Amino acid sequence: MKKIILLITILSIISISNDYKNKDIEIPNEAIRFRVIANSNTKEDQELKMKVKYNLEHELEKSLKNKKSIRDSRIAIKNNIPVFKRNIEKTLKNENSKESYTINYGLNYFPEKEYKKVKYKEGNYESLVVTLGTGEGENFWCVLFPPLCKLENENNEKVEYKILVKEILDKFK
Repeated sequence: MKKIILLITILSIISISNDYKNKDIEIPNEAIRFRVIANSNTKEDQELKMKVKYNLEHELEKSLKNKKSIRDSRIAIKNNIPVFKRNIEKTLKNENSKESYTINYGLNYFPEKEYKKVKYKEGNYESLVVTLGTGEGENFWCVLFPPLCKLENENNEKVEYKILVKEILDKFK
């Protein structure tokens, strides 16, 4: 009987602990996501997606640097859409790609996603979405505000996601 009670207690603690951890990782309702969708899953299309993402991230960093509120971030993104378009066009040209693209800032659909054992619900979220070609390939996404896209430190070591998210969210409370 004692073993059964001990087992139930341990399972309860694990369950509560997992619920608590998942709450630390949730993306807040007031967030702006960033997504780049590849034309297809071919190696070339996936590489192009990553180059567009990489180059656009630098522009986004400059545009959103020192933005402490979601309102300021929204304004900066809207005002810089022409800059983002030029950046994408330059990247496509440098890669000798004639791929078409669309860029949309607003409410965009995100499918359910699991990342590091955390499930993110499908739905329409405020986001900046770049779609290359037909947009039938795998995508990259992260959160621009609060600024969660840069989850690596100076030594390019992976940072524990849940800790960084909690620290960043605490700064914006």
